[in-house]
Amino acid sequence: MSTRVSPTVLDRRNLIIGLGCLGVTALAGLPAMAQDAVGAATAQKIADHFSSVKTMMGEFVQFGPRGEQTGGKFFIERPGKLRFNFEDPSPIRVISDGDNVVIGNLKLKTWDIYPLSKTPLSLLLANRIDLSNQMVRNVKQEPDLVTIVLGNKTVFGDSTITMMFDPKTFDLRQWTITDVQGKDTSVMIYNVQNGVRFDDKVFAIPYNEVHKL
Repeated sequence: MSTRVSPTVLDRRNLIIGLGCLGVTALAGLPAMAQDAVGAATAQKIADHFSSVKTMMGEFVQFGPRGEQTGGKFFIERPGKLRFNFEDPSPIRVISDGDNVVIGNLKLKTWDIYPLSKTPLSLLLANRIDLSNQMVRNVKQEPDLVTIVLGNKTVFGDSTITMMFDPKTFDLRQWTITDVQGKDTSVMIYNVQNGVRFDDKVFAIPYNEVHKL
């Protein structure tokens, strides 16, 4: 996977994951109000399981809106901490330390910084993922996949997140962010390990370099 990703977080914030716009439909065979209630309950049950995993690491493959593809390793520690190391030749690093998110280009020595609270990562990295306040746009349950579409202008702006889970284990498989222009950035994760202990340096943002710019 040699294509270099040049991210731009929520435009350049689309450094999160997905398999394209799936056109998720509502749960079939139920009245609209029942669909909403069942879908929200299912989504919250899965979200509770996902948020119960306090640390995880693994590998990922990201597909950009122009078909570009790259991979790397990711590290997550709740609340609020994340690191994405893109594999060579991509020089990109994405780090969240619980307060801010930075995207760094190690080759160009440039950094973009955003408050974590202003990005969709704030939802994914919370101690408990709360899907109330009409955040669940849609839920689709299939034998081999549960797909949940989330959208809330307070959290995502005009973007949406589509998250896909294993229906038996409730493990996250992949996610997609669809931006305001309808462009998708998707990520699949694999070789995931839970309950890992991390050195604090994994999530340390080099603020001395960030603030030089």
